Amino acid sequence: MILKDLLTRDRVMVGLNASGKKQALQLIALHTAKAMNLDQEIVLQALQQREALGSTGVGNGVAIPHARIAEVGSIKGMFLRFDTPVEFDAIDDAKIDLVFVLIAPPDAGAEHLRALAQVSRSLRQADLREKLRQAPDADACRIFLTDRSTRAIDPLHKRIKAG
Repeated sequence: MILKDLLTRDRVMVGLNASGKKQALQLIALHTAKAMNLDQEIVLQALQQREALGSTGVGNGVAIPHARIAEVGSIKGMFLRFDTPVEFDAIDDAKIDLVFVLIAPPDAGAEHLRALAQVSRSLRQADLREKLRQAPDADACRIFLTDRSTRAIDPLHKRIKAG
């Protein structure tokens, strides 16, 4: 499984702001539900239930909230970037600003775990996190997340750095 399979163009958002974890989860649920044509309350409850087991804030400003929801037929992803980092009870106590949501059907099993591992591996890369934080818009974030070839990323990154 590759991130390109999980993340369509309409499932990347930047420019979000929240005052804390509760509001951040509400915004994550709102935008995820809208993008995936799901009921917002079902998404919010599923994400809150998962957070009750332990924070999905994995460190370095990244959170990977995930849930299993019967209304989806396959694993789907959503990427959101907060303008101002939000307290999220992350394992390193750092605030989060990069969020990759995974929604899977209840029977996804090993496929869900592989998707989580792929997202986690990708977002552990400091250079990718920096590019995502500097990206001017959602389209650039999607390119950075889905096309890891240096030919696709480096020219865009240089253009972003140049101004």
